[in-house]
Amino acid sequence: MLRAFVKCVNGVDPGIRIIGFRDGFDGILKKQFVHLDLPSVRGLLPRGGTILGTSSRDNPFAYPVRLGERWTAVDRSAEVRRNFEELGLDCLVAIGGDGTLKIARDLGMPLVGVPKTIDNDLSGTDITFGFRTAVQTAANALDQLHTTAESHHRVFLLEVMGRYAGFIALAAGLAGGADFILIPEIPYRLESVLEVIRDREKTGRFFSIGVVAEGARPVKGHFSVAWTDRATGQLRLGGAADRLARQLKGRIEHEVRTLVLGHLQRGGSPCADDRILATSFGAEAARAALEGDYGKMVGVVHGEIVRVPIDEAVSKSKCVDPNGPLCRTARGIGIGLGD
Repeated sequence: MLRAFVKCVNGVDPGIRIIGFRDGFDGILKKQFVHLDLPSVRGLLPRGGTILGTSSRDNPFAYPVRLGERWTAVDRSAEVRRNFEELGLDCLVAIGGDGTLKIARDLGMPLVGVPKTIDNDLSGTDITFGFRTAVQTAANALDQLHTTAESHHRVFLLEVMGRYAGFIALAAGLAGGADFILIPEIPYRLESVLEVIRDREKTGRFFSIGVVAEGARPVKGHFSVAWTDRATGQLRLGGAADRLARQLKGRIEHEVRTLVLGHLQRGGSPCADDRILATSFGAEAARAALEGDYGKMVGVVHGEIVRVPIDEAVSKSKCVDPNGPLCRTARGIGIGLGD
């Protein structure tokens, strides 16, 4: 995305100054940045992550500060706005998910948003870059698990990211041939999962593989929380697969193993589709910035690159439709969804 943005701006006016802040909003607070020019973005296309660094704990409206043995949050948003003005900047280009874009919007500076999250949970765009690469990583893991599961007659549960949206789990499960997929949008019944495993046994298939979204939860149950951020109070989901494994123990004869894919989904070289999408978003973000079309997020709707109001994009999280085409496909080919 950075590569496309810089190349597009440079092609219009090589004299325009572009800077990239280190580690997100923290870089604006500390005035830590690098100048982005054509040499600095060469070779970025096959690289994952970001050369600028990032942070999930740098919300300037609730900036974490340690006071002795405890953490507290302070509002440093005025410093961000002041530093932005002192640097003589015309526009802030924010790249991230709903949290990043909400913060950027609330800062009240001229803004262009770019949707980057593996969770694919942003409204206003059909897809976000990073999602397809994460799905490919999870699908590859399922391919690898099939060998061990079938050889040892085990039940394997693969836990994937996605927060409160099940897009990664659903897409990866379909691509990787999962036997059941559990997502936040469809609270699961344990008996439904057991039924899938037992039905497979009746047809001589003595192994099963399930994909469990980190936000999956049983009917009338709670989300599985790995930990709570001491400074921000945000919940970090995790442990959904282990919880299901405990629920299955003693109810089936098979050994149940879990694998938490974790941050493997967030790294590595991006797939071709993500490279194309990020390039398209970067070029469109550059055009929006050059035109002064602020308060917009670039996105893709029905195959077309568009600009949507950021307020619309962050108004609500996008979730899997339990009756949508992917869920219908899963049910149609016999994949259990826990309902």
